Amino acid sequence: MPSAHDLADAARPDPSRGIFETLLVARGEPVELEAHMARLATSASELFGAEVPAAARELVQQRSRGVALARLRLDVAPGADGRLAPSVRVAQVEPALVFPAWERAVTLAAVVVRAGIGAHKWSDRRLLDQAQSDVGAALPLVLDANGDVLEVSRGNLFLVRDGTLVTPVCDGRLLPGVARSRILEVAAAEGIPVRQRTVTRNELAEADEVFASGSVRGVEPVQAYEDVRQWKEGAVTRGISARLRRLWLGEHYPV
Repeated sequence: MPSAHDLADAARPDPSRGIFETLLVARGEPVELEAHMARLATSASELFGAEVPAAARELVQQRSRGVALARLRLDVAPGADGRLAPSVRVAQVEPALVFPAWERAVTLAAVVVRAGIGAHKWSDRRLLDQAQSDVGAALPLVLDANGDVLEVSRGNLFLVRDGTLVTPVCDGRLLPGVARSRILEVAAAEGIPVRQRTVTRNELAEADEVFASGSVRGVEPVQAYEDVRQWKEGAVTRGISARLRRLWLGEHYPV
């Protein structure tokens, strides 16, 4: 295995900068809004002992109106008075980036983050920015110091082995993704066996298919793991992507 970039000296996220959620907006509707708000509420309670301001939901819905296809980022952070305050940024998304075709499949490059980034979506992204800088055009694959596969910099990771869908267990070291949760439901509905457990680098290299999941791209196919392994387009990845795309965007896509 090639050596992974060790981010031991990179700045850990600063909780005082707050937490955030990234949502896909399609035809004026924020996708999976309830799930995102629930995760945000859990983090706000655990980190700040506070509730997400009611204005946050209203702001998301307001900024989503009339938007065809976009990425919406909702940040919640302590203000000068210590109270949590929301802010929203919206950016248009190229349709080809949402449920990307195999031609846009990514390559993974490993980085080591001891004990992972954790179960919260930190607004402070310095560590992940450093990871991206270290691996260039590849997608950072986050490993623990012992080699456990955790997640990718913009979502969760799935692998397919002998027809079974496997994803690293949410044990506090990685983000419990909204898309991840929905994909597990989709797989179960399709009769695909699912396992949530510890995944090693060797297991990743031996997988039949690999894909990443995220709240904007949906399902993102993976074509290679550095120079260790390359993959071809897989039927399980293609099928799960199609099913989730229908759930999120309906039958008529792109918008």
